[in-house]
Amino acid sequence: MSDYKLLIGGKLVDGDATMDVINPATEEILATCPRGSERQLNEAVAAGKKAFKAWAKTPMAERRACVMKLADAIEARLDEFARLLTQEQGKPLSESTAEIAYTSAFLRYLASLDLEGRLIEDNDNRRVEMRRKPLGVVGCIIPWNFPVLIVAFKAPVALLAGNTIVIKPAPTTPLTTLRLGELCAEIFPAGVVNIVTDQNDLGAALTSHPDIAKISFTGSTETGKKVMASAASTIKRITLELGGNDAAIVLGDVDPKVVAPGIFGGATMNAGQVCLAVKRVYAHDSIYDELCDELAKLADAAIVDDGLKQGAQIGPLQNKMQYEKVKGFLEDARANGNIIAGGEVMDRPGYFIRPTIVRDVKDGTRIVDEEQFGPILPVIRFTDAEDALERANASPWGLGGSVWSNDRDKAYNLACEMESGTVWINKHLDFGPNIPFGGAKQSGIGVEFAEEGLHEFTQIQVINEAR
Repeated sequence: MSDYKLLIGGKLVDGDATMDVINPATEEILATCPRGSERQLNEAVAAGKKAFKAWAKTPMAERRACVMKLADAIEARLDEFARLLTQEQGKPLSESTAEIAYTSAFLRYLASLDLEGRLIEDNDNRRVEMRRKPLGVVGCIIPWNFPVLIVAFKAPVALLAGNTIVIKPAPTTPLTTLRLGELCAEIFPAGVVNIVTDQNDLGAALTSHPDIAKISFTGSTETGKKVMASAASTIKRITLELGGNDAAIVLGDVDPKVVAPGIFGGATMNAGQVCLAVKRVYAHDSIYDELCDELAKLADAAIVDDGLKQGAQIGPLQNKMQYEKVKGFLEDARANGNIIAGGEVMDRPGYFIRPTIVRDVKDGTRIVDEEQFGPILPVIRFTDAEDALERANASPWGLGGSVWSNDRDKAYNLACEMESGTVWINKHLDFGPNIPFGGAKQSGIGVEFAEEGLHEFTQIQVINEAR
């Protein structure tokens, strides 16, 4: 039997089957772990439902203390978690270490929030009070790009609000989540936190389950549409954090040498497998050539290797399916643009692709119009900022974006017109648990982080009393 276990009703249990987890840097089996069945998923939901009433009545201070204990427990095993995360996910150890540290920070901050009611009216005729109540059992569906941190986007606010949870990790990165389950089994009352793995075959059962009150999903837009349709059967609450095709608009008044590192880092973190990464750059004609050259230098100099190797800056793609998808984008880039750095897979085991810069490419091509979710960055030329804005906004996605300029007023005005949930000025990928995060258009529904994110896990109740 595997030393990894599911968490159901407070007990660490074997799955009804097993599955192999592949190290993307070697393509070898890293571990065998439990694979949950629909029967076990139903048991987990039932356990959450059973535990809900008592957990909802538990004083918030006690709920908060449990989440804080989890943050402490993760921090105490930071090195162990980071190493395992790199092995199953592929990202460099430095990025894994940062992810685990951020996980503890998110847990602590989000657990510190308060759920306050509001007195709407109190006079001789009536007293009207608004309260926020927990929903019930929440299903948390976690993607493979940040398999620990994204748990911390969802779990602390769901639990603090008084809900119980069933976590379903991605089948290619379940190990760190299962290790989290070991900690949760020691900290939370039985049934409050449940973790069930699958091979992408239990999603529909979870999202349509009549005893699941809310689904919090992070993943692709196409899968998000299926989640939304499935949840409609019982009018579940949903939070969807979906795909993006973030545009960086770079005006002609910048120094390409100064801005290129920020743009390159914003595009290649986690091998480009970040929903909020820079996915396309619109560069002004006056600095276009120089910016392309600077980005190409950075790409050529990047150290691409096994994330456990000293000095590795970019690891492999996380799984074979994504690797094959990104290779298809490379073919499109060759056909429709000029590759000036990278452009090839690496002749070695593992899902490695060198960071790739593509110039002389236009809107209307796959590499520009679609989310590549890999280390490929197209750079598109423009001469008029309003035209660049219009093209950036033409995307069906609107998760994030950025404007790069030395003219703050001009940058701010452009940022305000970008149709994205988050827009940065002279930076990219800067976020925190205190900053609300949500997508526009097909990039999602609802908000995560901060008080706005906490409120997503509650039901408003109004008490209207006669005087």
